[in-house]
Amino acid sequence: MIQLLVKFLELMLSIFYRGRTYPRFFVLETVARVPYFAYTSVLHLYESMGWWRKADWLKMHFDQSWNELHHLLIVEELGGNKYWIDRFVARAGAFAYYWIIVFAYMISPRSAYRFMQLVEEHAHHTYDEFLQEHEEELKQQPAPKVAIEYYHNGNLYKFDTFQTAGAVEPHRPKIENLYDVYVAVRDDEMEHVKTMIACQQEGAQANCKSPHSPDRTEPSKSSEAEEDLTQEAVAQELVEMS
Repeated sequence: MIQLLVKFLELMLSIFYRGRTYPRFFVLETVARVPYFAYTSVLHLYESMGWWRKADWLKMHFDQSWNELHHLLIVEELGGNKYWIDRFVARAGAFAYYWIIVFAYMISPRSAYRFMQLVEEHAHHTYDEFLQEHEEELKQQPAPKVAIEYYHNGNLYKFDTFQTAGAVEPHRPKIENLYDVYVAVRDDEMEHVKTMIACQQEGAQANCKSPHSPDRTEPSKSSEAEEDLTQEAVAQELVEMS
């Protein structure tokens, strides 16, 4: 059911935004950041009610939202939000999507994370295709200022902390032109996919931690093996989507 819903959303985007790349990215990024602050809203409620306190998860999802916000700012600088109809579609979709995810997260967090995993896989696939089709053109265009600020000069602590699933490794993408920017955005989406998968695993509430959490332990050999299997599963799903 979840996969069918995502396929429907993909179809609508491909039909209504055929040949309009940046408006499509604007809609995609406006909607894509919604689940992370929907998760955060529910977690704040649970914390306020004394049901469950998990600062690591609040921080993790906020930093994911912060990453997606900068993807949105990049595409806005490129003119993706130029027309009112695109702004209306994106914001109306985001409003409805927020409440759907809030209730889904309350009923079944694993399903809400699975849904977002599929959305992020779609985003990764979309950007990968875009890079393959427009490589030479993109390499001739300058990187937007907001991208340079985010990936090189901004709050790099937040950039590190949204990458939750793997070991803590400083990651500074090369940003010399627009092609590099979208390579970085595509790779960000895969980090979101891996984190969404980690959030669905058995024992995730106890084990999934922010990379800079003081009680985070280095991955064991078994967890590294599990990560390899996860990567294979993601790769297979991406092949199926292509």
